[in-house]
Amino acid sequence: MNKKEVIKKLQKRVTPIGNGTAIDHIQPGLGLRIVEILGLDPKHAAAIALNTESRKMKRKDLILMENRFLNEDELNKIKLLAKNATVNTIKNYKVVKKETLGLPEKAEGILKCINPICITNHEEIKTKFSIKKNPLKAKCFYCETTMSENEIKRYIKK
Repeated sequence: MNKKEVIKKLQKRVTPIGNGTAIDHIQPGLGLRIVEILGLDPKHAAAIALNTESRKMKRKDLILMENRFLNEDELNKIKLLAKNATVNTIKNYKVVKKETLGLPEKAEGILKCINPICITNHEEIKTKFSIKKNPLKAKCFYCETTMSENEIKRYIKK
């Protein structure tokens, strides 16, 4: 199946959005977790394609959100989950911004520390983590506890 056939097939399944955000090239299996951490509002139309065909990746998840734009914290959450994803900002049915994510250098207020005695788990203090890229790890600024990639994915705040 060539690219045009795939696009036609997808267009039959999913209506294009006029304004909003498309998160593309998500590793299969992570789409629902992204929907969960973004807390998608039922007032906004959204389409989710799970484990769909991809020329670039063979299989991927895809999220389309009508009239929903992402802030920096939301982008950083997605970066920690799906560093190779592409985020497209759409206005008047045109992509006005396209960003391949990568990993953030730091994460503030978006992760919960796994250390039960960390001060951030007992007082109203914004969490701060430095992010190490290879292998992916997060180190708490306050208690210096290090979290693995699986722990990071599990402890991203909603």
